Amino acid sequence: MLILSILLLLVLITKFKLNTFVSLVITAIVLALLLGMNPSKIPNAVLGNQGMGNILGSNAVIFIFGGMIGRLVADAGGSYRIAKTLIAWFGLKRLQWAVLLASFIIGISMIFGVGMVLLIPIVFAVAIEAGVPLLYLGISMTAALSSAQGFLPPQPAPTAVASQLNANIGLMLLVGLFVSVITAVVAGPVFTKLAQKYAPDAFQFKEHIEAVGDVKEYDLDKTPSFGLSVLTSVFPLIFMIIATIYKLVVTGGKTPKNPDAVYQVIDFLANPAIAMTISLILAIFTMGLMQKRDMKTVGASLNEGMNAVSGILLIVGGGGALRGVLVTSGMSDKIADLFQSSGSMSPIAIVFFAWAVASLLRIAVGSATVAGITAVGVVNGILLANPHGDMLLVLVALAIGAGSLIASHVNDAGFWIFKEFFDLSVKQTFQIWTVLETVISVTGLIVILILTAVLV
Repeated sequence: MLILSILLLLVLITKFKLNTFVSLVITAIVLALLLGMNPSKIPNAVLGNQGMGNILGSNAVIFIFGGMIGRLVADAGGSYRIAKTLIAWFGLKRLQWAVLLASFIIGISMIFGVGMVLLIPIVFAVAIEAGVPLLYLGISMTAALSSAQGFLPPQPAPTAVASQLNANIGLMLLVGLFVSVITAVVAGPVFTKLAQKYAPDAFQFKEHIEAVGDVKEYDLDKTPSFGLSVLTSVFPLIFMIIATIYKLVVTGGKTPKNPDAVYQVIDFLANPAIAMTISLILAIFTMGLMQKRDMKTVGASLNEGMNAVSGILLIVGGGGALRGVLVTSGMSDKIADLFQSSGSMSPIAIVFFAWAVASLLRIAVGSATVAGITAVGVVNGILLANPHGDMLLVLVALAIGAGSLIASHVNDAGFWIFKEFFDLSVKQTFQIWTVLETVISVTGLIVILILTAVLV
């Protein structure tokens, strides 16, 4: 049924050229009917808290405000200043590595969607100034963000998986850094060379992308300083870094039962929506009033930023509708039931098993978080039947993270985010994004299996 629904979606988008958002909603409803869901439950599964409402509710402010911040920085000349400075510092040959490093640092504390929204305008400006396709730099950016999302606390999925497995958060962060650095390099600069050979059409140089807007040239002396431009662009990250360090040092990465006032304030400020709101206020001042731009001009930038990402937000919501049907129908539970097992298994077998369960759930359900958390319930039964130490728990958690990233396709919001931001066709998104996520997953598995053989 899932395969049929995916084929229907592809036909609607590619053959009939139907709007992507409309196609996703129609496909979600058809899939629900094919799975035999109670018709009265379908609207909530598609539009409610499990579906579109879940995605839009958590991402609306993040995407809209992120688009506004990006537009303010770009219109003030901040993105142009950053692009010029990075090219001067690293040179054209090392730009990929500069983008990879910056994106990885940001990705440690910033969720994938936020990182994409904030970094895309800057990376696009760098690409325009360097005269290279956006995708040439964008693959490294995305690989870094995705690797951090899959393996590193305090990202939501790895943190939740580690918590449910009772894995040591600090140890997972250390080992996860080793794994994620390797996967980011392989899926970034290395994979870019391969992708340019088998999908050259995706690497077209474009001076305008609808979701990003135009990149203009400025008098460098009249643009904001490099430091102010970077500070404004990544300001949400500051709150998240502070919260990460505080939680790891003070609470061991776990939420206390009775949090004190300091914890509550830090946790509040680190919430992505709150951090983005505060950052937008700062951007209005630093990229608007400080640059002697009147509020009418600032308002125009805000409107342009909102318009640029609102279409993407709807498409992401449509992907959430498809995911909602898969979760509500119990498909993830059915897949988990197939893997219920017991008995003695070697550490390597347990790690591979954890990856395989998460992989199948990811392909079926789409959400990396749902796949990871659901896989924990299955893998816990195996761990109970086999003696284990802290290191194996960490490696199992990382294996689940690797599996939860594999083969992202049309039921994953990330697929549509990547497609729209890089202005690709559905086919090109499969060729680049789906393969990129699979490279991260498989590379991660290989590294984790080697670590298991050596350390456990």
